[in-house]
Amino acid sequence: MSRFSQSSLVAVLGPTNTGKTHLAIERMCAHSSGMIGFPLRLLAREVYDRVVALKGANRVALVTGEEKIIPKDAQWYLCTAEAMPMDREFAFVAIDEAQIGIDPERGHIFTDRMLHVRGREETMILGSESLRPLIEALLPDAEIVTRPRFSTLSYAGPRKLSRLPRRSAIVAFSLEDVYAIAEMLRRQHGGAAIVMGSLSPQTRNAQVKMYQDGEVDYLVATDAIGMGLNLDVTHVAFAALKKFDGRRRRQLTLAEIGQIAGRAGRHQKDGSFGVLTGLATSDELQPEDIENLESHRFPKLEWLYWRNAEPDFGSVNRLIRSLEEAPQGRRLHAAPEAVDLAVLKRLAQDQAVAGHALSPDKIRLLWEAACIPDFRKVGADHQARFVASLWPHLASGSGRIPHARMAQEISRLENVQGDIATLGARIAAARSWSYIAQKSRWVEQPEAMIDRTRALESKLSDAMHSQLTQRFVDKRTRVLMRGLLKDMLHQDVVVDDDGKVLVEGQEIGTLKGFQFVVPSDSRREDRKMLLAAAERYLGRIMTDNADALAKAPDTVLELVPDAAGQPAILWGDSRLAVLAKGKTLLQPEIKFDRSIKDMTSEDSQKVMDRVKAWVDAMKAKHLQGLVKIDALANEPETPPAVRALFAQIVDAGGILSRREIDQAVRALDNDMRGHARRAGLVFGALDIFHHALMKPGAVLWRTALFSAYDAQPMIEQAPDNAVHLKEGNFAAVDHAARLGFRKITDEYVRVDMVERLVKQAHEARKQGAVFAVDPALATSLGLSKACHEALLDLAGFVKTTDQPAPVVPPVATDSASPEAATAETEAVAEKSVSPEAEPSETVVAEAEKAPAEATPDAEEPDAAVQYWRWKGMARKKNQSQFKPREKHQKKGTGAPVKRKAEPVLATAGGAFAELAALRDSMKK
Repeated sequence: MSRFSQSSLVAVLGPTNTGKTHLAIERMCAHSSGMIGFPLRLLAREVYDRVVALKGANRVALVTGEEKIIPKDAQWYLCTAEAMPMDREFAFVAIDEAQIGIDPERGHIFTDRMLHVRGREETMILGSESLRPLIEALLPDAEIVTRPRFSTLSYAGPRKLSRLPRRSAIVAFSLEDVYAIAEMLRRQHGGAAIVMGSLSPQTRNAQVKMYQDGEVDYLVATDAIGMGLNLDVTHVAFAALKKFDGRRRRQLTLAEIGQIAGRAGRHQKDGSFGVLTGLATSDELQPEDIENLESHRFPKLEWLYWRNAEPDFGSVNRLIRSLEEAPQGRRLHAAPEAVDLAVLKRLAQDQAVAGHALSPDKIRLLWEAACIPDFRKVGADHQARFVASLWPHLASGSGRIPHARMAQEISRLENVQGDIATLGARIAAARSWSYIAQKSRWVEQPEAMIDRTRALESKLSDAMHSQLTQRFVDKRTRVLMRGLLKDMLHQDVVVDDDGKVLVEGQEIGTLKGFQFVVPSDSRREDRKMLLAAAERYLGRIMTDNADALAKAPDTVLELVPDAAGQPAILWGDSRLAVLAKGKTLLQPEIKFDRSIKDMTSEDSQKVMDRVKAWVDAMKAKHLQGLVKIDALANEPETPPAVRALFAQIVDAGGILSRREIDQAVRALDNDMRGHARRAGLVFGALDIFHHALMKPGAVLWRTALFSAYDAQPMIEQAPDNAVHLKEGNFAAVDHAARLGFRKITDEYVRVDMVERLVKQAHEARKQGAVFAVDPALATSLGLSKACHEALLDLAGFVKTTDQPAPVVPPVATDSASPEAATAETEAVAEKSVSPEAEPSETVVAEAEKAPAEATPDAEEPDAAVQYWRWKGMARKKNQSQFKPREKHQKKGTGAPVKRKAEPVLATAGGAFAELAALRDSMKK
């Protein structure tokens, strides 16, 4: 496009939110062709999408340094100012944000476009009101149209970040500040979208869409937000009023502040602006500045930056001199040295580069290479080295960068792993190669390279968006913070079948009964907020659960050891309480979980009452006999001897070795024993126990009560209905007894089965003084031969090699006959194992049904029959049982003669031995 003849030239000036860009789009689309130059690639892409929607993709072109979409029939071009095609003619041309001509780095480009680029039918210059004096001086024929702001912009004062209203944009001027503010917003409000000029359009659009769709309520941006990006922002907050412009850190001009603050409000919707407080970089606006900003009065621009747009390509030095040429006229100032000129100067000092730049075409090519944008922001020195590495390919041979070189560079960047900074560096490098790929004269297979660089940037952009979202957006926090606002927004709260608590579809934790568990992936600083949210959202659900538990049957609760072995009471997967040491074994303390105590007092009381009632019900169901014995031990009507015995049995959990309390048992008369038997006690030969305590439920509750009382982990339970354990790993000697087992050798036998085996042996005594005990029952229970024999020995039986006497037909005799003596002996033996020692019918039936081969570890019975004699059980040694006779004295001394104590048989008081001896003598 040539320097267009001036036709209709209009300058549309005014503050932001005046619809200037929208007006330019309408005017361009009304012409047969048109072009608009924008300050940002992002803005060009945004408008391109809008025009495509109006005219169709086949008629609209997008031209930027890194991206060119030029259909064959393209009539309307959306470009960055630097990339505007100067060799084409358009009916309409517009330059947006022309006041950027004051920018030290890029200003000369906008000045040139404003002064020289024209449309065949209409030219429109868009800018701020501060540009008016320059338009009047430099373009006196231009018609100036003022566009007032559609809505009011007002100062809202300084605010803390936590106090910013929703739909706010926070503007910062360094990457570190952008990330720090976004992180604070994530913690406080659930996150923010990020918009920076260095982002690719795809990343930027994804971030903006997230904001526009309401997925986040805040936007953190650099000053790129002030360049015409259309966002639904109601408030703009400045994190700082100073910025580093590439050379120094300086104060923002009032026009720059106004340009950015003007993004607040859309069309007729009012907006506000202010500054952040509480930050190290916080600044304040002066009252007069606030008044000027609200009134859109800014200092007028007196000059613009200019650089020769038609430099001399006679030689490299002449090119440099022409680019440094001073402008004619006081309204234009020479542009400061930009990166491209600095790169050119460094290349000119390199003899290897300068030696290939001797002709005007090569010099023009060198200048074109020096103008590759420094997307990586590495500075002139590094950028010059990068260009120098490409120059030999461009200046010699085919004049193209080898395909292998570009493919290698692109492949090196095709890595989506890494943090935000790493991805940002790769995107910047990818933009450089995208820019080079667009120079079709520079590369081999340009179309393939364009596709690859476009795909690369898209891939990295997706990864960048994902990283930004993952780091700076917490949808769960956003949902919760919105719900905790003063206006108490209505939100849908759902607890799914797995117990997950969903607020507006976002999981905030898991509800297990009454216990709220925060997600395992939540950050430590978010836990407090999640718990507060649970308290707010789950109140009604907790009440419903408390009511449900109060009405539920006993089967919904369960007693199990927790991870620490404590007896815990569960409702489903939720722990309600644990049993702890109380006044007595049968009166444990119920310690409720904090989750129960944190409920409302009414709901908490419902749960506590239900759990206490359940504990009482379970004790009554599984430990009824023990509870009854405990009650009898405390009744005054119970005989003192029985009360003492009952107290010891209750302390032992209902199972006690007879040897330990033999004297107390012997002190009971028949009436007292009857009293005890009516309570359900079984007086066995080896143990005293309650017959109902062998059931699995009773064993579980007994071990739980012992665990609570001793403050020790619960004993591991034996398999249900097990009557024999081949081996056991018990931490303490009394643990087996608490499970209802007695240790015999290295094996363990349930006490009721022990008594059954002892009773079987006593029944065998009816055969005579020497008798055999059928091992079938022991084998069916899984006992080894050694275990069975050790049990019989413990019960008062001794092995013998004697043979049993021949069977003699009975004859009628008086009580002094041998037969009478035998009958009396059997009666005594019968008394040694009381008939109450019967196991429960279920256990007996199971034991009888179990075949010998059901227990593979059981030993095969010996072929030879083993015979036994009854010797009786020795009493526990104490002074009352072993009294030395002291009546006789040694001759010649006055000292008593000490004789060895003789044991008194425990079961028949010595009479049993005499009867047995009498029977043996009569047989002889």
